[in-house]
Amino acid sequence: MTVTVGIGPVSFDDVVAVARADAPVVLADDAVTAIEQSRRHIEALAADPTPVYGVSTGFGALATRHIPLDMRTALQRSLIRSHAAGSGAEVEREVVRAMMLLRLSTLASGRTGVRRETAQAYANLLSAGLTPVVYEYGSLGCSGDLAPLAHVALAVMGEGHVRDRDGALHPSAGALVSHGLEPVVFAEKEGLALINGTDGMLGQLILALADLDNLFRVADIAAAMSVEGQLGTDRVFAEDLQQLRPHPGQAASAANIRALLADSAIVASHQTPDCTYVQDAYSLRCAPQVAGAGRDTAAHARAVAERELASVIDNPVVTPDGRVESNGNFHGAPVAYVLDFLAIAVADLASISERRTDRFLDVARNHGLNAFLAHDPGVDSGHMIAQYTQAGIVSELKRLAAPASADSIPSSAMQEDHVSMGWSAARKLRRAIDGLGRVLAVEVLTAARGIDMRSPLTPSPATGAVVALLRRHVAGPGPDRYLAPELTAAVALVQSGAVVAAAEGAAGPLQ
Repeated sequence: MTVTVGIGPVSFDDVVAVARADAPVVLADDAVTAIEQSRRHIEALAADPTPVYGVSTGFGALATRHIPLDMRTALQRSLIRSHAAGSGAEVEREVVRAMMLLRLSTLASGRTGVRRETAQAYANLLSAGLTPVVYEYGSLGCSGDLAPLAHVALAVMGEGHVRDRDGALHPSAGALVSHGLEPVVFAEKEGLALINGTDGMLGQLILALADLDNLFRVADIAAAMSVEGQLGTDRVFAEDLQQLRPHPGQAASAANIRALLADSAIVASHQTPDCTYVQDAYSLRCAPQVAGAGRDTAAHARAVAERELASVIDNPVVTPDGRVESNGNFHGAPVAYVLDFLAIAVADLASISERRTDRFLDVARNHGLNAFLAHDPGVDSGHMIAQYTQAGIVSELKRLAAPASADSIPSSAMQEDHVSMGWSAARKLRRAIDGLGRVLAVEVLTAARGIDMRSPLTPSPATGAVVALLRRHVAGPGPDRYLAPELTAAVALVQSGAVVAAAEGAAGPLQ
């Protein structure tokens, strides 16, 4: 798959393909035309004695200085070098590639005033699989993701470092030469156009939503397995009951659980007139309400991301009639808010998953299963400490749910006196989503063990397919074994989409 970048927005699928599948990138003809038209406006202004911000002035609090023509190449070079001030761990390759594509998409709009060769350099770097080294800290989520984007621009200049497809580290200058590419000397306005965007936080939002598409389905699978393994009822998931509260995410989650529990001999075994059990605990009964609210949160976040994809984020911006105007569109608040909102939903979804897992382990609540699902309780501890692992992660996710966007800190001598902290919101959401996948994996692994211990009763075809998938990687109930590798195997199956694929193979597509 090749991703073509034109004057319109790239799609979610485009971002994921470039970020995670190394899709090559080409500039469309309409983008080239738009870029060249807007560049002509910048070149006309560059020769004008009247100062124009970003073209013939300094930046931020230094915008009052007019920069003479013979110093403007140095101005752009100095901007990138000084702003490439990141620190900390390296940012993940997929995040950097998503950020680069999104910045290229804005350049292709023809509203930033860069030259064609500068935009082409970004496409070339992506297609060559060369990823600039970007560091964890350096963005306040306002005036763009400044330091992260500056590290990318630094590599385009032939400075700093990049990693190749195999992850090997190289000086940018040598890597460009070895791939038949040349460094770019930035002209007026270009340095600013390359760093003044919300691309880092937006790229991470899009990747998070792709991950959550999988994990929401896993959450429904895990909930169904827990309902089944704990002899819960499926009657509460009936469509007419769900329609009494018509949230779309709730309806989708309940429909999934109904499909996953269809034809379960375990469920049928206790749906008899002599069953006196009245209702299940909230963590079982309210699974669609919690997972559904998470889905609806993600739907809102997706709508924000789609609007941001269709936006032109730069300051100043070249308008269609040729004006170069300052603006505040670089402020990351819209993206920051939904990144934080998603972190709340992720923490709560993990929390209810951990509660369902804990019920399996308690003889007072697990309806006849061994304590901690141990083979020989007392000699064996079963899944006791797997729940501790879950609890530790859930506690961390609750801390990560505290909003980054509620904070602000002034910068640039108080010129930039209110910022979004959207990059920080994105970084903690990535950590939270990783934690959610691990928590759900423990529930799936524990529920599968509980279902196996209900033998000779058999699970539904869908949950049975998930148990069978796990058993190809993890042995069934028995004396205690080294548990960490089994958790690692379950996490891989959850995060890769294999658990969803196994369930859908029996139940059909899940919502």
